[in-house]
Amino acid sequence: MTIRADILQEASDLIHGDRLKTYGDPATNFSRIAVGWSAIFGQRIEPHQVCLAMAWLKIARLTQDATARDGTVDGAAYLALAGELAAKS
Repeated sequence: MTIRADILQEASDLIHGDRLKTYGDPATNFSRIAVGWSAIFGQRIEPHQVCLAMAWLKIARLTQDATARDGTVDGAAYLALAGELAAKS
């Protein structure tokens, strides 16, 4: 298996396993976060935008250490969830 396949598989395992068990349904979780961010920033934030912002956080951290495995895995997971949530909206 390639490194890219490993990263994508690990991201998939997380969002369908541990993270799902810990945080529940992604649509519900990111909707809850979007409500809070909307209040903080004074404009409507959509759940998929929360995922994009979290992916950007991981990307920004990767500029410090591009080898940080959790950054690439989490970034891939957030982008996959952003795509799913945007398709549902």
